Amino acid sequence: MRNNVSSDTEQPFLSHLLELRDRLLRAVLVVLVVFLALFPFGNDIYHFIAQPLMAVLPDGTSMIATQVASPFLTPFKLSLVAAVFLAMPYLLYQLWGFIAPGLYQHEKRLAMPLLASSVLLFYVGVAFAYFVVFPLVFRFLTGMAPEGVAVMTDISHYLDFVLTLFFAFGFAFEIPIATILLVWMGMTTPEKLSGKRPYVIVGAFVIGMLLTPPDIISQTLLALPMWVLFEAGIVFSRFFVRNRDEQDEEENEEDNLTGTAAGASVATPPVHAENTEEDFKPLSDEEMEAELDRLEAELDAEEASWHQEPDTEDVVDRKLQRINRLREDMDFDAARKLLYEVLVEGNDEQVVVAKNILSQLDD
Repeated sequence: MRNNVSSDTEQPFLSHLLELRDRLLRAVLVVLVVFLALFPFGNDIYHFIAQPLMAVLPDGTSMIATQVASPFLTPFKLSLVAAVFLAMPYLLYQLWGFIAPGLYQHEKRLAMPLLASSVLLFYVGVAFAYFVVFPLVFRFLTGMAPEGVAVMTDISHYLDFVLTLFFAFGFAFEIPIATILLVWMGMTTPEKLSGKRPYVIVGAFVIGMLLTPPDIISQTLLALPMWVLFEAGIVFSRFFVRNRDEQDEEENEEDNLTGTAAGASVATPPVHAENTEEDFKPLSDEEMEAELDRLEAELDAEEASWHQEPDTEDVVDRKLQRINRLREDMDFDAARKLLYEVLVEGNDEQVVVAKNILSQLDD
């Protein structure tokens, strides 16, 4: 019996490892194919990347190679990085295909737009660095060269420099996604993030100082977009909080309806505003007896409604709805307890549903 249990638990784990291996092999194969297609054009790609610097170099100067293998290794390295860069949507698609079966439906609705937005924002950050930051930074750096010094940059050092800026701006543009995820996971709120705005601005300039060359232009061009994107993340995170609050309100309304179905609400006697001290009139014996009979009849009706048992099928249906919410909250122990109650109390259709849910939990 123990061997059967161990084999059942090992089999899904091995199947997950096999699926992960297959997806990694597909990802590596795609990167390799793209690399083989780009490598013959490695020199052209490098010329395109170096164009912002070459456009501002003084007359009579050019880029140089100070190492023996640099004319070959530098385009090779650039082609490999460009292959990963171009294949990134497919790589993320493989990652999504691996983790998607383990997500709930509401998590899939949130994760897919965030995944696509993160890829788009990364590309936007790289384009911003190439078309906006590079011309300003290289014009500033070449203009600051002392008199008599010829500016001739090594091709391998230049590639490392631009790749650092590409990834710095690409990841910096992911700030809205990070902000939305923090709010969605409940680690913070938009109001708390708004209160930390002064610290975020200072931190953006510190990060810009660490990730960019030692000049105020590139530092500012990285810090300002980070601040703007942080503000955009706060704005968009409010919509996620609003949707989550609406969902919680709907669940609370369902719980309230469930509670009212189990027992009738307590009736409160009407308050007559006209019964004040000025127009108070004592009741006669007949009127007092009639009022007491009326109150006794209301109490009897209320007590009868308390002891009235609700429909069993309706109670079981509400338990199944509660089980679905517990599964979304990943409270599997409580869901199992309710499922066992449904197996005892439910009809044939409800028992079949409960058995299916139990099999899914066991898997």
